[in-house]
Amino acid sequence: MSAEARLKELGIVLPDVPAPVANYVPFRLHRDTLYLSGQGPRQPGGGYSTGLVGKDVDVARAYQDARTVGLGLLAVARRALGSLDRVDYVVKLLGMVNGAPGFGEQPKVINGCSDLLVEVFGDAGRHARSAVGMGSLPNNMTVEIEAILAVKP
Repeated sequence: MSAEARLKELGIVLPDVPAPVANYVPFRLHRDTLYLSGQGPRQPGGGYSTGLVGKDVDVARAYQDARTVGLGLLAVARRALGSLDRVDYVVKLLGMVNGAPGFGEQPKVINGCSDLLVEVFGDAGRHARSAVGMGSLPNNMTVEIEAILAVKP
């Protein structure tokens, strides 16, 4: 099943792609590789989901925040490619978690994005990944994730 058809089947509506707020682009397509800039968990009314995971925010909410970021990454990929059906496979994610000192469950948090990509792309959504803790993230957001996708020729 195509990725676009799978989104419809799952009832997933992708968010709008916001304009960058700094000196960068949301994506860069180079030959058959799409690089997606890091994103945070944007909230519907604006702003981000914030707080230290493991102190202010539990793993379950941070997992949902990572899923929200995954939806944003898919929206940017669709804008870049015209259709998610052009994605051959997900190459790699870098997931950064704004964790409290001593927090060590970053992989459980970033699974929110990873699980979404597998739901949408099937086996082509399985990817290499880093899930790391950070001392802080911009705007105190809970997570930031960037992605690299292979594009069909």
